[in-house]
Amino acid sequence: MRALPGLLAARAPTPRLLLLLQCLLATARPSSADGSAPEHSSMPVEKNITLERPSNVNLTCQFTTSGDLNAVNVTWKKDSEQLENNYLVSATGSTLYTQYRFTIINSKQMGSYSCFFREEKEQRGTFNFKVPELHGKNKPLISYVGDSTVLTCKCQNCFPLNWTWYSTNGSIKVPVGVQMNKYVINGTYANETKLKITQLLEEDGGSYWCHALFQVGESEEHIELVVLSYLVPLKPFLAIVAEVVLLVAAILLCEKYTQKEKKHSDEGKEFEQTEQLKSDDSNGIENNVPRHRKNESLGQ
Repeated sequence: MRALPGLLAARAPTPRLLLLLQCLLATARPSSADGSAPEHSSMPVEKNITLERPSNVNLTCQFTTSGDLNAVNVTWKKDSEQLENNYLVSATGSTLYTQYRFTIINSKQMGSYSCFFREEKEQRGTFNFKVPELHGKNKPLISYVGDSTVLTCKCQNCFPLNWTWYSTNGSIKVPVGVQMNKYVINGTYANETKLKITQLLEEDGGSYWCHALFQVGESEEHIELVVLSYLVPLKPFLAIVAEVVLLVAAILLCEKYTQKEKKHSDEGKEFEQTEQLKSDDSNGIENNVPRHRKNESLGQ
């Protein structure tokens, strides 16, 4: 299979945008309708189209085959719903064309539109219509209790009709109350919005959503806010200090106990020596008494 996708866009003279979209599929010979080399793939061809305002749209799919064109069945679907009699089919040589024209005026017309060519195998080309994406902060925003922080959402090359901010209370999104002095919503440019939160508390942490409204749909982005106490960065240090204090206390207690035991041991030794001296003195006196008596007898 050979598939060659293409995309052409032109602005109509009227205020509404006119788009001409092409999806080219080939099975036998290459096509160079858009001047690029053909793709060799059996995978479906997809094009993503971003819209923010009502538009007239013309979708075109081209399918080239070496077989019988009359044997090729052509259908269109919006999402999973088949579209009836709202498209054209034409043939030139061995190439089959199909066009689907419609107008997108609101979110109901947004979604995926697919053309199907069924010969021996089915080939599909899909056009995905969606509103512009919003861009916030990919990583959690970290701040501290008592500080202020600013959450920012942007829409690249687009201008929403309205911006709204929400905070998440469990699984429920609650609009941010701008009437409170705690929150300030503003934006220097129309394609961005900023939410300033003052006097942060730990309970202010959580999920915040910026919501953009367009003429043909809505888009939103998620920002995570983490509010820390100033003691949080000190916790590892305090834990180390506590461990050091406990270690020093244990060493001091051990040393005190060792000195106490040594003192008791020394006192015991001194007592034994004193008792020994008393015993020696007593023995000396007893030995001297017979001598004195003997001497007295001799003198008589």
